[in-house]
Amino acid sequence: MDGFEALQRIREVSAVPVIMVTVRGEEPDLVRGLEQGADDYIAKPFSPRELLSRIKAVLRRAETLGATQARIIVDEGLTIDTAKREVIVRGQVVKLRPTEYRLLYHLVQNAGWVMTHEMLLSKVWGPEYRDEAQYLRLYITYLRQKIEVDPAHPKYILTERGVGYRFKDLNSPAGSRPLRDKAE
Repeated sequence: MDGFEALQRIREVSAVPVIMVTVRGEEPDLVRGLEQGADDYIAKPFSPRELLSRIKAVLRRAETLGATQARIIVDEGLTIDTAKREVIVRGQVVKLRPTEYRLLYHLVQNAGWVMTHEMLLSKVWGPEYRDEAQYLRLYITYLRQKIEVDPAHPKYILTERGVGYRFKDLNSPAGSRPLRDKAE
């Protein structure tokens, strides 16, 4: 069994953090690993310090998400249960990959505020990923496909061109808040 098949089997039964360590360093392999639910992907050769740093970052993110327990009712079409790590879209539980869930979690926790690309990359993937905008674009697309009625015209995850993304304001159906200096 190769790493991709192992990851697929793990994701069928668990949301445990996974870092793929592989000799396959080409972009299609990296994208495939992340799409299948890896929390991080590192190609050989790498330094032990880099691996340790990535492990700490993944564990930090997993720990942060486990601490909050609340049910967020966005509207009649979307509910997020952080205690169960479930997302309910139009009455159906939607399965999100761990990275998709972390991204949605951080957007919702800062609903109404614009989060810059760098903020989201740092919070979801770790500070060493601040310049990896393609990760963010890819996962925003995945999330929109799973939670939006019309992903081409999103009502939950809104793009702020050249700056970042904003989750709709939970306090006001049409309202929004300005760009934040830092995310909570």
